[in-house]
Amino acid sequence: MIQNYLKITLRTLFRNKVYSFINIGGLAVGMAVTMLIGLWVWDELSFNKYHKNYNRIAKVMQHITNNGDVQTRESVPYPLAEELRKNYGSDFKHVVLSMDDVWNVLSYGDNKFLKVGSYFEPQGIEVFGVKMLKGSADCLKDPSSIILSESVAIALFGKIDPLDKVIKMDNQYTVKVTGVYEDFPKNSTFNTVTFIAPFKLFYNRYGWVRTIADPWRANAFQIYTQVDDNADFDKVSLKIKDVKLKKVNSELAKMKPTLFLQPMANWHLYSNFKDGFNVGGRIQYIWFFGIIGAFVLLLACINFMNLSTARSAKRAKEVGVRKAIGSARGQLISQFYSESFLVVTIAFIFSLCLVQLCLPFFNELANKNIIILWSNPLFWLAGISFSVFTGLMAGTYPALYLSSFQPVKVLKGTFSIGRFASIPRKALVVMQFTVSITLIIGTIVIFRQIQYAKNRPIGYETNGLVSLPQAINEIHKHFDVVKDELYKTGAIVSICETSGPTTESWSSSSAFEWPGKDPNQLAEIPIVGTSYDYGKTIGWQMKEGRDFSKAFATDSSSVILNESAVKLMGLKNPIGKTITWFKQPFTVIGVVKNVIMQSPYEQVKPTIYNFNKEDVAYILAKINPEMSASMALSKIKTVFDKYNPSQPFDYNFVDEEYAKKFGDEVQISKLASTFAVLAIFISCLGLFGLASFVAEQRTKEIGIRKVLGATILNLWQLLSKDFVFLVMLSFLLAAPIAYFFMNSWLKKYEYRSDISWWIFVASGLGALLITLLTVSYQAIKAASANPVKSLRTE
Repeated sequence: MIQNYLKITLRTLFRNKVYSFINIGGLAVGMAVTMLIGLWVWDELSFNKYHKNYNRIAKVMQHITNNGDVQTRESVPYPLAEELRKNYGSDFKHVVLSMDDVWNVLSYGDNKFLKVGSYFEPQGIEVFGVKMLKGSADCLKDPSSIILSESVAIALFGKIDPLDKVIKMDNQYTVKVTGVYEDFPKNSTFNTVTFIAPFKLFYNRYGWVRTIADPWRANAFQIYTQVDDNADFDKVSLKIKDVKLKKVNSELAKMKPTLFLQPMANWHLYSNFKDGFNVGGRIQYIWFFGIIGAFVLLLACINFMNLSTARSAKRAKEVGVRKAIGSARGQLISQFYSESFLVVTIAFIFSLCLVQLCLPFFNELANKNIIILWSNPLFWLAGISFSVFTGLMAGTYPALYLSSFQPVKVLKGTFSIGRFASIPRKALVVMQFTVSITLIIGTIVIFRQIQYAKNRPIGYETNGLVSLPQAINEIHKHFDVVKDELYKTGAIVSICETSGPTTESWSSSSAFEWPGKDPNQLAEIPIVGTSYDYGKTIGWQMKEGRDFSKAFATDSSSVILNESAVKLMGLKNPIGKTITWFKQPFTVIGVVKNVIMQSPYEQVKPTIYNFNKEDVAYILAKINPEMSASMALSKIKTVFDKYNPSQPFDYNFVDEEYAKKFGDEVQISKLASTFAVLAIFISCLGLFGLASFVAEQRTKEIGIRKVLGATILNLWQLLSKDFVFLVMLSFLLAAPIAYFFMNSWLKKYEYRSDISWWIFVASGLGALLITLLTVSYQAIKAASANPVKSLRTE
């Protein structure tokens, strides 16, 4: 019997090639999209699960009250680690002090690389389950040791065994390689870490750590913990919440530091905090794309149901004959289910092929390393369940509907589908286009928000601005000579030194005082150390006063404020005013327009620029616009290699670094637009099939109308108006739904665009145009047919 079902199903598919293609193609595309989204969601949900103690690891974080706002910080003071070990040891298996994201030059022989790494306490290897390929878990006990990622070990040593080899760091001190570990995967928080060294080495080599006047004041370190197996994260958080508050001085106590544990399971998906409360994070995109995946699959299933029921009249006699010769309704239901499952199975096979073909493009689009989980039983269980569900969902209505036909009426020719038989199909079309139009509106809103933030004045000029990290201070020692040589090459028009990149704020302090400050006010203000020509190099805009200048010897005790800092301090005439930092006086010599260093979606924070030639982490250079970037960089490299041969030449274009601030939103926008296009394609595929069916069903009517004088335009209008009405109804449903969800999404941004009326008009007109283009082919084809052929049997 099953063999007969398959034969009949295959004959039906081959006899109706166009409809079979639409059914199988639509389902395959829908299943492929849903599968890609499922793999993306799996990758997101499995973030950090590479680490064996994933469920017991937490980061110690803190909430502080800064100028009335509750802010959340990941960095904490280093004495906190010992305090937790000493007084709360029963709650923690391990407490690991760390300094993350440190750039160092690693060199061995002629090989040298500028790499980013972390400095852990030795137990960090066990806590994070670092997979050692060479060496043992106690490889960081020696303060002069280092372990390398497999990729860095190969880059430095090639095929030579790296164990016990001595390498140089920053061309200043030597360390011994005591291990090689497997590179962290892309879906790990530590995916950029290419080497791990003992925290004791960092403490010994960086003098500022040892000379901090008040160690509890410096929030510059990270603390990771592995909580006890019987401990609860929330309960331990309550225990430790006031540990820092009890240790800081009375001034810092005004900031009300409150410690808490952030479980590793929440680092990636629940990383956003507002007013001291977790407000989600990337988890919203999990829900967003999960819903999209479900709806895209639903669209494909709707196509199948619509075309199956629409063509029911064609199979009415088949059902009547089968019932007349003894087929039970259950057998007919089985027949139609077998057709549904065969179509779904073929579609599933095609969808796997589509996914495999599209993965390279999708990985580039999503910035992932996703693969099909061929060997994972869960993948096949999900795929089979997925197919069974789709088969049931797509086949149930046709099976029950077609099998219900009465054989007597069908065979006598008195069977009529009925006036209201098309209502379910119309409802499903409305649902399809409601989803598609909602996606179109959402995609436009996301794109506008990104462009709105990108078009925001950033306060300086990024074009031709190059940032050059300095792990070794040789360039700083010869800065004046380097500057003169670079000017002579014609490669640059300006150059300066700074304590950090222009796109980030690395340092801040709450030790500032100014005239009229409320004694109870405590504000932590970002600080940027600069040399001469900083303003000239980045092209900031002076609002009042002047820039730092060699003509004024007193500039070493001067500062420049941004507009937000002036507003915070309430200074009406700031130029010449004296502010103090750790009780040392500084004179305000200038005010600049706000420079965006943090998120482009937030208000610019108050910032103070001080003259500091000693704290140098970056050199900024403005490339000569009359010279090509490649030639200018080649000349800069020559000079840098001459004076700093121990560090590989490395640079970043500031405009590219600034663009990274939009990374998440741009990625989501690209994914959403791709899925929106595919959703519209699936909807149009089904619409094309329905239009073809309607045109076929009304062939004789069209012939009679043509004989009576109807024009092609009249017939086109006749066949198109029903579909236009359905799309307009879809638009009326989609508009408020899209507004509600996108307005909620925009509220998370302080600096945000509005949702203009034209977005809805453009989306509605776009959907209408797509509908008319889809339907018009079949409508015009039917209207252009010779009426003699359609009426010759009458």
